Amino acid sequence: MSALRGNWNYPTRILFGAGNLKKLPQACASLGMKRPLLVTDPGLAALPMVANAVLYCREAGMPVAVYSDVRPNPVEKNVNDGVRAFREGGHDGVIAFGGGSGLDAAKAIALMAGQKRPIWDFEDREDWYTRVDEAGMAPVVAVPTTAGTGSEVGRASVITDLRDHTKKIIFHPKMMPGVVIADPELTLGLPPKVTAATGMDALSHCLEAYCAPGYHPMAEGIAVEGMRLIHDFLPKAVADGSDLEARSHMLIASSMGATAFQKGLGAMHSLSHPCGANLDTHHGLTNAVVMPFVLAWNRRAIEPKMERLAAWLGLKGRGYAAVYDWIIELRAAIGIPKTLAALGVQEKHAAEFAPQALADPSTGGNPLPMTVADFEKLYLNCIRG
Repeated sequence: MSALRGNWNYPTRILFGAGNLKKLPQACASLGMKRPLLVTDPGLAALPMVANAVLYCREAGMPVAVYSDVRPNPVEKNVNDGVRAFREGGHDGVIAFGGGSGLDAAKAIALMAGQKRPIWDFEDREDWYTRVDEAGMAPVVAVPTTAGTGSEVGRASVITDLRDHTKKIIFHPKMMPGVVIADPELTLGLPPKVTAATGMDALSHCLEAYCAPGYHPMAEGIAVEGMRLIHDFLPKAVADGSDLEARSHMLIASSMGATAFQKGLGAMHSLSHPCGANLDTHHGLTNAVVMPFVLAWNRRAIEPKMERLAAWLGLKGRGYAAVYDWIIELRAAIGIPKTLAALGVQEKHAAEFAPQALADPSTGGNPLPMTVADFEKLYLNCIRG
């Protein structure tokens, strides 16, 4: 049993420790909820952890219903149907329960519960968030069950727009959950492949935030420590899913990545989002596949930072080469495919996805400026290996 335990605000109130799911009713009550809607994905909805969450709430005299019609890459209909369930059930708050898809859908449902505009009016562009009727937003308690997206500490949701098959970021500062129940015991059942893919997603968040241009020392510091935890504990979590210490550190590293990437992301996410929107690939796995190719592309802009990172992580060798070799070795050790072709991305997709990648909000954080031609070439690199 891991002794790791702590509560902190950064700025989200996080209740971290094994067994903390039992604190769910108190967390909901602290935000004024009396009748929450628990939003999760279909797979989790059938597991004991969701049944336990519902039981804890009901034993505390808090009626709760479950909505689970959420796709791995959530779409507008998932959100609209959830809003309908929220309104028809007379709910007053949302429990966001699950991995990235469940958390993103839940936060979007909480946002849209009291809005009259369509969700796309709140895309993360210019000052579109000011269109939100804040009085209509529902409070959120987040319960992450994977260590990857860190969506539990984020102010946005990624929702797929089927009209043009693009992933759009829906944003409002108050979308950040009010309380997070971070219980590493909930991640113990994750299969090795899911543990690997979500863990690499956390790494991509930390690594891209660290590499993004701009001055944000706090985000960089969080990103570097997140990468140290991933370096030390992701292989252990994949190798032994019952290692609660490794699971605990990975759960925190995931939150750290999502905290850090307020500084920016980059081409890893720009490449990944069109693959997920068009081919329904797993987001974290796609980031893991493209990671070394993006590092190689950005090498000349990130070499000084790689010198510091290699030293901080205690890697064999120095600088960029040491970081690159570590990532290649890590991917091989935890079973990440070598190319996008293994995920069903074909060469014909390169030209189709490149404009979508350029338009992705993550592109602005890439260390080097990108063009459509650059993205097409980079896709081909990732496909061909």
